[in-house]
Amino acid sequence: MTIKRVAVLLAAGALLLGGCGGDRSAGQDGAQTSAGKRLSIATGNTTGVYYVLGGGLADQIGKNIPGYQATAEATGASVENIQRVVRGDADIAFTLADSAADAVAGKGSFTSPQPIRAVARLYDNYTQVVATTDSGVKSVADLKGRRVSTGSPNSGTEVIALRLLKAAGLDPDKDVKRQSLGLPESVQGIKDGTLDALVWSGGLPTPGITDLLTSLKGEVAFVPLDSVLEPMRREHGQVYAGGTIAKDVYGTPADVSTIAVPNLLVVNEKMEPALAGDLARLLVDHKADLERVHPAAGDITRENAQKTDPVPLHDGARKYYG
Repeated sequence: MTIKRVAVLLAAGALLLGGCGGDRSAGQDGAQTSAGKRLSIATGNTTGVYYVLGGGLADQIGKNIPGYQATAEATGASVENIQRVVRGDADIAFTLADSAADAVAGKGSFTSPQPIRAVARLYDNYTQVVATTDSGVKSVADLKGRRVSTGSPNSGTEVIALRLLKAAGLDPDKDVKRQSLGLPESVQGIKDGTLDALVWSGGLPTPGITDLLTSLKGEVAFVPLDSVLEPMRREHGQVYAGGTIAKDVYGTPADVSTIAVPNLLVVNEKMEPALAGDLARLLVDHKADLERVHPAAGDITRENAQKTDPVPLHDGARKYYG
């Protein structure tokens, strides 16, 4: 009986180990698992569009690229995401085009050119500056002396926020009481009264901003950005474009002028061309599936996906687009 019990326990242990996934070995394009190669997708804050859409992308990879599974990881977003891809800590990353342009040029947050390539241009991010109505903030210049969240450290939001402040003639380190917070913390700060305003760059609608405007209806409002658009373009180029947050997006009294920046999906230049091509194909062929996860995916088109300059397309993606 003792021998039989030992045999049963050993068999059960073997089954348990098998259910945990078996052996894993690291690789450039993902960790090897019993289910195939696992890809890590660097996204952003948990209440932002990157995270939501990244989860949808991970699901579609598992369903439509044979031999691969994927996981969406919450991060600080653009700059951090690029750093993760370069280090090999992530395989795929969402990033703002301005941060990616800095990366390939080796400027801004990057001290040297980074080995990243674009898989596709996705949708536009809209810079969303929200302030409490009690603060009296009607323009970016009015943020002087105010408590402002400029986004997570090493995020695309932070890059844009600092440039916005400078374009309005403000010193981000002296003229505002700056806090580097993620979107969930920024929203909570507005609710708690510890912040006067926040800056966020994201797709429309962003769940965290929806929550803020719904829960504090009439107590917060968007700050128009038309006054800083041209200074931004003169200093940083045509990657910044005028945009509008339509009133029906968040149920605001009127449309709001803002600044739009494209989003890119990027990978390490060493990614296998076949995989990069499969990712590009998935974005186009399964756009409807991604759009059901978040409406921002509706802006993905095969024609626009190729427009990633000055970030070079990965050879595999270029081959797919033809």
